[in-house]
Amino acid sequence: MSQSQKPSAETAVTATEARTELFALVKRAEEDGVSTLIHKRDDHALLVPLARFPAARQPGAFPSHVLSAAQKDFGDLITRAAQGEPQVLRRNTTPVAVLLSVTADSSTPSSDTAAHPGAASAGGAVNSPHTQDRGSTPRRLTRLGDAMGAVLTSGPAGGPTFGLPGLDAATGGLQPGKLTLVAARPSVGGSLLGLAAARQTALVDHDMVLYAASGPNRDDIFRRIVAAETGGDYPRLKQGRLTEYEQEVAHQLVQAGDLLMIDDGSDLTATDIAETAPHMEGLALVVVDRLQAAHSARLPLSGDRLPDASQVLATLARTLHVPVLAIVDSDDPALLGLLDADVTLTLTPTEDPARVRVTVAERDLGAIGSAYLSPDLLHARFLDAGSDPAARTGGEEPARPLGTAVERELAEAALPYTSGARQGLPAAVTHLLAALRTALTNGDQDALNELGPSLAELAAAPSQLPDTDEGRRLAAALNAYSNTTAHAGTVEQPAEVSSRRVPDDEDEAEGEVELQPGDEEDEPETAVFPALKILKDAVDRSKMHPVPVIGIEARESDPWQLISEHMDGEPRWVHPDVTSTRVPYIRENGKRVRRDQLGVPDSFGAGVMCLIDRNGSYPSACSAVPLAPNKLLHTGLLEEFDKASAGIYLIDIPEWTRTDMPHPLGRIIDRPDDQGRVWVTTPHIKLLVKLVRDRHIAAMPTIHDSWTGKANESLFKPFYAAARQARSELVEAGGQPYKEYKTRLSIALRLLWPKRQEQRSPFWRPDWRMSMVAEASVRHWVAAFNAVLAGHRLIALRNVDAAVFWTPPDTPPDTYRIGTGFGEVKAKFIEAGLMIPEGDD
Repeated sequence: MSQSQKPSAETAVTATEARTELFALVKRAEEDGVSTLIHKRDDHALLVPLARFPAARQPGAFPSHVLSAAQKDFGDLITRAAQGEPQVLRRNTTPVAVLLSVTADSSTPSSDTAAHPGAASAGGAVNSPHTQDRGSTPRRLTRLGDAMGAVLTSGPAGGPTFGLPGLDAATGGLQPGKLTLVAARPSVGGSLLGLAAARQTALVDHDMVLYAASGPNRDDIFRRIVAAETGGDYPRLKQGRLTEYEQEVAHQLVQAGDLLMIDDGSDLTATDIAETAPHMEGLALVVVDRLQAAHSARLPLSGDRLPDASQVLATLARTLHVPVLAIVDSDDPALLGLLDADVTLTLTPTEDPARVRVTVAERDLGAIGSAYLSPDLLHARFLDAGSDPAARTGGEEPARPLGTAVERELAEAALPYTSGARQGLPAAVTHLLAALRTALTNGDQDALNELGPSLAELAAAPSQLPDTDEGRRLAAALNAYSNTTAHAGTVEQPAEVSSRRVPDDEDEAEGEVELQPGDEEDEPETAVFPALKILKDAVDRSKMHPVPVIGIEARESDPWQLISEHMDGEPRWVHPDVTSTRVPYIRENGKRVRRDQLGVPDSFGAGVMCLIDRNGSYPSACSAVPLAPNKLLHTGLLEEFDKASAGIYLIDIPEWTRTDMPHPLGRIIDRPDDQGRVWVTTPHIKLLVKLVRDRHIAAMPTIHDSWTGKANESLFKPFYAAARQARSELVEAGGQPYKEYKTRLSIALRLLWPKRQEQRSPFWRPDWRMSMVAEASVRHWVAAFNAVLAGHRLIALRNVDAAVFWTPPDTPPDTYRIGTGFGEVKAKFIEAGLMIPEGDD
């Protein structure tokens, strides 16, 4: 039974549910006069207030049981009550409720009631003779033991949530009977939290929501929901331009929208909301969007009327026992103090534009927690940004988080269950996973060590998990933990990859291995990083219904025959004043290759060659690679590039006059068609648009032909996030686990476009593969160009990760970030004229 719903005159539950919530049901019977119908197979009984059966107050008149004992034997009590033998429930010696047969005429007042009018008070309390004369009702007192029993046996509160695990963990969900304020300055996105709670409650949990809109209208709200659910651009939706997929989702929302009721009257008052809410059957949440700090004559919920409105909303929450969530467009502490909410969530921007901090405060306790969210305002939503970062040291760099990436993922995957937002795990498992999160949060390494054996045992033989997205993520995290535990201390490489050539250079570009039979299968249980599975899951979960495999027959026609490896745009360039010679080199594995030996002219002055090696170029590009998840359609000649589309484009080669940088299209320009045109993917088109805007290219080339589809930049983002997290752990460990991680990463990205028909990959999308590689090339080129614009001298640019600059000793270009993470680089220095040990073979 949902505790977030307003009690009705009579509710129905199973005997098992009633046993679990017995203290709460009895409390409702006492305080609200609510009767509960309980069924156990063919037996039916009513749990009723004492006012419905006053004879139960007579000592010894009927069998009676203290609540704790009643819980243990509850099934038997239901059977006895159903057979016509009333069962009195009491706290210590005080009767508080009674179980009756459904057929009993329990609604008829007994002679006890007739003889003593007013003996049963509204809440089931009994007036003493001393208070009856005064016409008053004595205060209801609760023993501490009974209160503790109610809390310990009632389980999670079960109220609505935001659907954002980090925030739900910090708040414990939205509590019935409480007014919660979301406080945020305009443009921070406070209204989107109200919308998130409404979407989660109505569309996911299927409970009734009243959305009182004093500001946005119903059309705005609907478009924001469509944008959030589909990932479509909200500004475009405001223009009425919906894709077929967005229209399909919109129709589905219309069909499921009976649970989300919107009141957007311009003269909306708090009293209007309080008068409407009681008439909504099964109401689970009230959202008020929004309270406006600045006075407006046309908006009653504004200015100096807000404190009174807040009190009305707080009373509404307590009266209906539902959460009321109100958004206020200010974080002014003085105003928030006047509004006097039970809980306040204050949104504060951080130095990182991709993160917003949410501070959770309760009226009597002050700040009790915090969480971080990632604003995605283009799509009218917030995304979970993980837990609060570790405390800062010296006000600068964050402290290194405790635990391995696998342990932290396990704690994050378990969060919906350990926070109480989801149920379905055995209590012992929930407690163990909650202890893991506590140890990680508190930085308690000793506690983490103690939990290790129990976690390993759980991961080796996990319980049956719910078949939901949360359950599947937790299962994957447990599997990864089990694999890592079994693999700990092992330096021998698994047989599946032992014969494969693994890049010798620490960060040679991922994606360079050759596929072998069996690579298309999911990784073995012992794999350090299940890259292919993660990539498949990322595509499967997309709401755009991607087409991962183009049929064999279609592959023989356009546009697929137009796509080639040369569309990667990798720069293979040496400064025109620098001499380059290919010299023999023997790799650590004995393989003979050829590498560059660069000769720098004296005119460059004193210096050394600084080798820049970008980390994780390919997986880093997956963070936001623009591509079309669905099939490409022939869109032909385009007057201009449409940012909402992605695909391949036939263009003229733009003129590039600079000699200190390679052409922005890289090796694409080496193979033009008979008319001097080349096919490029979206990343290079976007680069040209930027270069034209910044006046580095005179004009945008004509798009003579195109094959495009609806653009998406987040299809591979979950894969990027997992790869980044795994790298942060494995790059320090090095050795065989790190090499295996890189190999698995390479296999997954290669399988986007397997070249042999017998390679039965879960993917066949050459446009996805080449867009990803092109995005890596563009980022590499842009980073080098920024260095050149800042005055640094570039002498060679290779692949998607290697650059050579002429610099003073031990002085890399200051435009690069030195480090081991994605987006960072390593710098090495060698004297002029020596061979460069890194490079393409």
